[in-house]
Amino acid sequence: MKLTDNWFSTMAEADNGMPIFITGRDDMDEFRLSGKFKERVEIYWKYDSHHNGMPSDADGELMEQVVEALRLAVEKDKLAILTGMYTGTGERTLVFYARTSRVFGERLNEALAPFPQLPITLYVENDPDWNEYQEMSEIKQFIDEE
Repeated sequence: MKLTDNWFSTMAEADNGMPIFITGRDDMDEFRLSGKFKERVEIYWKYDSHHNGMPSDADGELMEQVVEALRLAVEKDKLAILTGMYTGTGERTLVFYARTSRVFGERLNEALAPFPQLPITLYVENDPDWNEYQEMSEIKQFIDEE
């Protein structure tokens, strides 16, 4: 399985009318269909909303550093794959599909050790059919058709 770095970006609207930026990873069928990545790990990062519900430049920079550190920690041996990010209304959500959430948690702690304590929470769910990813992909298909 070859992991590519092909992404799409789009914008949606939250219930309150604020924008939510969606960044999704393309070329995931081989991973999705392999049956090896059955657990979905979502990381929720609350931030102080600035212009239009987006993070400040400083928060955005820190988020990018953290995302890169996490990707390196979990994608190097394909323990987990970052498949999507949602940013807006004072929160960024990172979506990973993992082989095991227990080991993912260990890698997460190692990757975040150099950073200050972050305002994040985790949610783990069995999602062997990649339902969340398929919903995000439907958004992309809708945009491609327009």
